[in-house]
Amino acid sequence: MITDRAEDSLVELVNGLCKLPGETEWVEFKCNNTDPEAIGEYISALANSAALRGKTKAYMVWGVDNKTHEIVGTNFRPASTKKGNEELENWLLHLMTPQIDFRFYLFETEGKFVVLLEIGAAFRQPVRFMSQEFIRVGSYKKNLKDFPEKERALWRVFESTPFERIVASENASAEDVLSLLDYALYFDLLGIPHPNGYTAILESLAQDKLVHVCETGRWNITNLGVILFAKKLDSFPHLKRKAVRVIHYKGNGKQEPLREQIGSKGYAAGFEGLIDFIMALVPKNEVIGQALRQEVPMFPELAVRELVANALIHQDFFVTGSGPMVEIFSDRMEITNPGKPLVDPLRFVDSPPTSRNEALASLMRRLGVCEERGSGIDKVVAQVERYQLPAPVFEVVDVSQESTKFTRTVLFAHRPLSGMDKADRVRACYLHACLKLVMRDYLTNASLRERFGVEEKNKATVSRYIREAIEDDMIKPYDKNAPRKLMKYIPFWA
Repeated sequence: MITDRAEDSLVELVNGLCKLPGETEWVEFKCNNTDPEAIGEYISALANSAALRGKTKAYMVWGVDNKTHEIVGTNFRPASTKKGNEELENWLLHLMTPQIDFRFYLFETEGKFVVLLEIGAAFRQPVRFMSQEFIRVGSYKKNLKDFPEKERALWRVFESTPFERIVASENASAEDVLSLLDYALYFDLLGIPHPNGYTAILESLAQDKLVHVCETGRWNITNLGVILFAKKLDSFPHLKRKAVRVIHYKGNGKQEPLREQIGSKGYAAGFEGLIDFIMALVPKNEVIGQALRQEVPMFPELAVRELVANALIHQDFFVTGSGPMVEIFSDRMEITNPGKPLVDPLRFVDSPPTSRNEALASLMRRLGVCEERGSGIDKVVAQVERYQLPAPVFEVVDVSQESTKFTRTVLFAHRPLSGMDKADRVRACYLHACLKLVMRDYLTNASLRERFGVEEKNKATVSRYIREAIEDDMIKPYDKNAPRKLMKYIPFWA
């Protein structure tokens, strides 16, 4: 975690770094070396070395003698240093791939100015500066490609460390951990009594890998602990972009946003409030039944709940700069999350549970936030059919300049059957066949009439819809030789 620090904590941190051995590969001391390109290369080297050594951060310190580690002061002022006409920090950020967290701090200790550059460790891939990857070898900065054994070891670290297990904040006191995480909610959602005392609470959190003891005897908070139970995601800058963004638009386009809100809490801590906020923005339809007028949401809450939970759980957390988003229009709702799904969207209904974030999915299931059995999308399709809405769209889209894939689900507001086009009808037939198959049943003319709300006298029209889906290779007869009135249909892949 890189966040704002009090000056006394900065002094304490630098004093601790000065006590380290001279060849610590994730720390570099300088006096007045302010060459921007050298700084960029050091950021790459230190970030990669920190990852290789299992550290969450690396440091570069100006104002400390590299040999004696004595504080001597520095004339370096990062805020006033420029490369061309661009500020140093922005220039470095633009040339870094991927864009990791780093921050400069200027403070005074022992009557001398010190500059501390705090650098987030590399994750998922080596950090490059100006298209080159660097690494520390002892106290020297080297090109990573010249040390293939270190490059292989670094990639093994990336491949073996899931997002949830990465440390978000290290060496925190017990008091700091409990002030940052909503630990009371953890026990409430699990329905277990609150332990007595800091130690018992932290040991319980450690059982679910939300925290763990570090080598100093203090505590490390994992990404899993933060993403689920952070009281304020802003306290963890590298994760704050993973907060859910909700935008409500006027009409069917994005030209006029009416309201926008970005979540501030971890997913478990803020999930119920998030769903309440979304449903409050969803337009209402007036329904008359039993001589009473009643307003009901345009989209079934259960479907919204399942889709939002899926977006949170199945996102690719390593896609930087973006997080889950819910967009509400007058005729539809779009729910988007970073990352290409692990399952073909055409197989969302019948596929067994698969998640790139297994620990997150498992714990959110235990907390009662989501399904892990793979039945969430089944529920969504069933709810859509119950309310006779157009079939949802599940798609993979590319909405960034870096060709990053996103998963998007679209829920549509009610439209009469006459207002649905061929694509709507074929999609509805296909998903109906999938839903029937997972229930050990089949699509028939009668079942599709019920799904569309069509009277029996119009069964010829429904037969035409079935032919459309067959012609588009989305469904097929279960038995081609069955009598016409007894025909049953299954998805194309069955």
